[in-house]
Amino acid sequence: MQGLHEMLRARELINGVEEKRRRSTQAARASPLLDRATAAYLGLAIGDALGASVEFLTPNEIRHQHGVHRELNGGGWLRLKAGQVTDDTTMSLALGDAIVASGGVDAQAAADAFDAWMRAKPIDIGNTVRRNLIQFRRTGDPEAVACEHDAGNGAAMRTLPVALACYGQPAAKTISASRAQAHVTHHNALSDAACETLIFMVQDCLAGQDVSAALQQRAAALVGDQPLFAFDRKRRENPSGYVVETLQAVLQALFASSGFEDCLTDVVNRGGDADTTGAIAGMLAGARYGLEAIPARWQKALDPQIRQRCADQAAALVILSQAGIA
Repeated sequence: MQGLHEMLRARELINGVEEKRRRSTQAARASPLLDRATAAYLGLAIGDALGASVEFLTPNEIRHQHGVHRELNGGGWLRLKAGQVTDDTTMSLALGDAIVASGGVDAQAAADAFDAWMRAKPIDIGNTVRRNLIQFRRTGDPEAVACEHDAGNGAAMRTLPVALACYGQPAAKTISASRAQAHVTHHNALSDAACETLIFMVQDCLAGQDVSAALQQRAAALVGDQPLFAFDRKRRENPSGYVVETLQAVLQALFASSGFEDCLTDVVNRGGDADTTGAIAGMLAGARYGLEAIPARWQKALDPQIRQRCADQAAALVILSQAGIA
């Protein structure tokens, strides 16, 4: 009889935990925070898909071929289907899955996830990412050797899961998490500065504070610490994969526009590494303006499976952040 009572009590406790988890999930899904988090993730994917069509073209070539490029019509050098994304989105999702599974940002888990992602033969992969993941396979060390030449944008493009998982956490903990994932492939001071600035900018937008002033302050702090990132000079067109040029183009577009569509259209029509500038601008503009600002035609055109994965992962990462264990 005592065993039966204990079993019933255990079942009540389990049911209570499950009910608490269910309510937490429902609350997260209904929150303004989740709206902005989901918009950031969809913005990343949409910007990636939009920019991939014109990646490596110059602004003049884009004008000649498209006029103003503003539709998710696929094509490009990768010959994508309409609404298909590239490594910017799929690598972010791989990282986000690892964070959710681990209950936090862990360098080993991130490296394992990236390695599995590369083994699945992604449609595109950056040279620095490939080289350092091959090195990880050889050594088992999830931290790449620091290198002044690894200042590409491959770590910056996948910062969104860290921004969401670490929302509300102390700055020092967030910086540590940023470097844990970034250093798997990009152990470089300029890359670190870019990643951390982007994470804090996304979090400023998620907080719904005086966003314009907060974003300007973050950008000014970045330039103050790393003057190479100065973006208030000549318009940055045809940005390369160098993280400095990437952020210059993104910040110029973000501050010169007044809405989600304007921001993404501006940045991808600059050409160059347009899938990554589009992805980064998309996550910032999504977090800043929210779901209602994302054009319905773009949401509909995005690969449906990617759209659902982005939404689901945004919810899971928000719940993780609210638990305070990331």
